[in-house]
Amino acid sequence: MPTHSELGPRTQGGTLQSSEVPGISTAGPTVVTSSTPGNKTVDLFPVLPICVCDLTPGACDINCCCDSDCYLLHPRTVFSFCLPGSVRSASWVCVDNSLIFRSNSPFPSRVFMDSNGIKQFCVHVNNSRLNYLQKLQKVNATNFQALATEFGGESFTATSQTQSPPSFYRAGDPILTYFPKWSVISLLRQPAGVGAGGLCAKSNPAGFLESKSTTCARFFKNLADSCTSDPALNAASYYNFTVLKVPRGMSDLQNMELQVPVTPVSQAGSPVLAGNTCQNVVAQVIYEIETNGTFGIQKVSVSFGQTNLTVEPGTSLQQDFIIHFRAFQQSTAASLTGSRSGNPGYIVGKPLLVLTGDMRHSMTLLQSQGDGTCSIKRHEVQFGVNAISGCNLRLKRVDCSHLQQELYQALHGSPRPEHIAIFGNADPAQKGEWTRILSRNYSVSAMHCTSCCVIPVSLEIQILWAYIGLQSNPQAHVSGARFLYQLQSIQDSQPKTEVPLKTVVTFVDITQKPEPPRGQPRMDWKYPFDFFFPFKMAFSRGEGSQKGSIFPIIILCLLLLGVLNHRD
Repeated sequence: MPTHSELGPRTQGGTLQSSEVPGISTAGPTVVTSSTPGNKTVDLFPVLPICVCDLTPGACDINCCCDSDCYLLHPRTVFSFCLPGSVRSASWVCVDNSLIFRSNSPFPSRVFMDSNGIKQFCVHVNNSRLNYLQKLQKVNATNFQALATEFGGESFTATSQTQSPPSFYRAGDPILTYFPKWSVISLLRQPAGVGAGGLCAKSNPAGFLESKSTTCARFFKNLADSCTSDPALNAASYYNFTVLKVPRGMSDLQNMELQVPVTPVSQAGSPVLAGNTCQNVVAQVIYEIETNGTFGIQKVSVSFGQTNLTVEPGTSLQQDFIIHFRAFQQSTAASLTGSRSGNPGYIVGKPLLVLTGDMRHSMTLLQSQGDGTCSIKRHEVQFGVNAISGCNLRLKRVDCSHLQQELYQALHGSPRPEHIAIFGNADPAQKGEWTRILSRNYSVSAMHCTSCCVIPVSLEIQILWAYIGLQSNPQAHVSGARFLYQLQSIQDSQPKTEVPLKTVVTFVDITQKPEPPRGQPRMDWKYPFDFFFPFKMAFSRGEGSQKGSIFPIIILCLLLLGVLNHRD
């Protein structure tokens, strides 16, 4: 049976046959005679440029009507159907042929006869040559102009070509940098951890006026090669550029007044491979950026924290990146005091402030590295946010007293917090704005032995807080705090190389809310008892008495009427 995609539409119940219709004048219709399976002169299924269902080279794929390996002139004699895309698609519109007198359609048309002997006039409305699976037209210098005229349209233009850069940075804008050696404009990066492993993603840009810190991890397959070749480990790669003071510096890169050099605070050595150790590896980068409003960035300094790594398979490195913004020419002493966590009340998510002596800092929790061991870096406790953390602390071969001191310091941090700020704007000089942190120990394993060492294994930080002030503007304050240590006994004869530690912080809301407000009191207006006399007296009596009291009311009305007439 001929395919509808090439010869005409399909009808159910028989084979389409075409014939000429006498007495009907048609302009352009083509009368086609169907070919029998044995007729090999007509290819009813011309090969497509791309046969999407030809999945087996050199073999015939079932129901793939365009597979040249099948060697079938009429695939429907073998296949029950053709897979989608294996024949050329077409769209036909048919009407009864008796309704057509003359056709001037620009599309190909044909007259078919179905199995019932009814003739139909069909128009091929889509050109199969424009269907999918066609070879792409090649564009060259000869036909480019003609194709551009036919298919061309408005093009996109780079923003930098149509708009001049802004005259100053806005909060959150990426900070522009310039590498004079390569004449390249880039962005100041602040690598951040991504994924479950916290791998460093260096594409994270730093935002203007957004002081924040990020932590990420780097893993090395061959640290011996990466030690001196990886720029992420070299301190020089973090200051071998200049920072554009304002974005409009992009248009005049030769103007050095619009560029700010990055100044190292102290000399940082380059990575060196000494035996089995990679020395001077960058573990921490701290940028201090001074700004002056819309005048832009005025000063940039950088400091580093470096460490040594042992060359071994699967070596990892945890890096910290800190960017801090402060006002230009602000005193260093003022910047060291740190920012407030509220003014006056604490803001949820801000650091919980503590005091050790006269030094104010933030309360911290344990933080683990990629291998589960305790890191030098610690989590910052955020007000109102419950948290839990843990890690394995590698112990040194020391006596019991030094072991206890090391574990206590690992749990509560160094220096040990002594007081906690009542409000988020507490001043270290005002002792009344701080409250002492209570401490308590309790043992979970009571072992009575002379050769035991009692060590702390966990710390629970309990914070009591409440809202005070007006309900329209409540202020959160800390009412009290307690360190609750969990102790465990270990035998000196069985020294441990690692001890699992855990820290937990819990915030408890003890706000005593007042009773819901009531409505405003209303004035209770009261009239004298005889204010409406005699009307009130007349209508307040029974039905029988009202009849007897009508006479005084009539007299009163007459008197009032006489007074009014007398005035006239």
